[in-house]
Amino acid sequence: MSSITIQNLTKHYGRTVALSDMTLSIEDREFLVMVGPTGAGKTTTLRCIAGLTKPDKGAVLYDGEDMTDISPAVRDVAFVFQNYALYPRKTVFENIAFPLRARKYTASQREQAIMDVARMLRIDHLMDRRPAQLSGGEQQRVALGRAMVRRPRAFLMDEPLTNLDFQLRAEMRMELKRIQQELNRTFFYVTNDQVEAMAMGDRVAVLNQGVLQQVGPPQEVYEKPANLFVAGFIGSVRMNFLECAYNTDHGTLVSTNNHWSLKVPEHLRAAAQSAHDIGQLTLGIRPEDLRLSPQNGPGDLEGAVYVVEPLGDRNVYDIQVGSKLVKAKTPATFLLDAGAPVSLLLNMDRTHLFDAVTGMALT
Repeated sequence: MSSITIQNLTKHYGRTVALSDMTLSIEDREFLVMVGPTGAGKTTTLRCIAGLTKPDKGAVLYDGEDMTDISPAVRDVAFVFQNYALYPRKTVFENIAFPLRARKYTASQREQAIMDVARMLRIDHLMDRRPAQLSGGEQQRVALGRAMVRRPRAFLMDEPLTNLDFQLRAEMRMELKRIQQELNRTFFYVTNDQVEAMAMGDRVAVLNQGVLQQVGPPQEVYEKPANLFVAGFIGSVRMNFLECAYNTDHGTLVSTNNHWSLKVPEHLRAAAQSAHDIGQLTLGIRPEDLRLSPQNGPGDLEGAVYVVEPLGDRNVYDIQVGSKLVKAKTPATFLLDAGAPVSLLLNMDRTHLFDAVTGMALT
C-alpha cells in the first residue's frame, strides 16, 4: 500500500508555468481525482509522480520516503495512458503477461496472475484476441489489466476513458471504482471531465493553470466552492454569476446596472458587510436553485426565455435578464416558448458570494 505526497512542486516549460508550488497528499488506498481544463498541468503532475518528468523544484514522497530522484522503474507505480499503448501483434494474454515476463515470473505464476486479473476485469474470454479485434472498452480493460497484474503500490491514470463513447464511459466509471475497492490500492486519476471527478473520487482536486484551487470530497467542492473558477467548473450546468454591489443602507445586493435588487440572506450578511469596501461582488447561484414562473408569478428577477434545451429528464432554460443570460433547470413537463416573459425566484439560502476582483469566495 502507499500514500503519495507532493511538496511545493514547480515545473516550467520555457516561460510556461506548468505547475506552481503545488502541495497535495494522496492517502493510502484513496481514489483521488484531479480535474481541470486542458493545459491545467494534470499530466505534468502525473509524470512527476511517476518519475517520467523531473520537477524544477519540490519533492515527491512515497510513504514519507523522498523519491524525487529515484528511477521510475524502482517506484513501483502503474501508469495507465489515454491511448492504451497495447502491443498490436500480441494477444490479450501476451499483453497482460508482458510486465510479469520482465519480472521473471514462472509460466504457472504468470498464468495464475493473468487469469485472476482477467476474471476481475471480465475479459477472460478474450485471451486469444489481438487489440484490433477488441472494442474500445475491451482495450481499456486490457491496458488496465496489464497495470493490475503486477500489483503495484499505486495506480496513476491519465484520462483513460477519453476515447470511449458516453455510455461506455459511464459503465467504466462504475467498473474502475469497483476495481479500486477490490484491489484496495491507491488510485490517482486525472481528467478534464468534472462528471467523472464527482462520480469516482473519494476526494477531488481542482487544478487550473498549474495552481491547485481546491481539494475536498466531491459534495463539499460542489456545495462550497473556494473561488469563481471552481464554482464555474464544477457542475454539469455551470453556476450563474451576477455582478453586484452591497447597499449598506438597505441591506441589499444591487446589480451593477440597477436592473435588480435582492435582500441579503442571513448566511451572506456578514460576508456582504465585510465586503462593502470591495465594491465589486459576484453573486453565484446554481441552475437547480432557480424556479421559473410565468410573468405574473412571484419572483426576484424578471426576464424572457432566450432558448430552451430539452434534455429528456429535465429542461435547461436560458433566460435573458438585462444583459445577462441566466440558466435554470426545470422538470421536463415545464414548458415555455422562446420569448415568453418569466419571473425567476432564487433560493437565497443556496447562493454564494465572491469577491469579483480576486475571485475568492466570501462565504
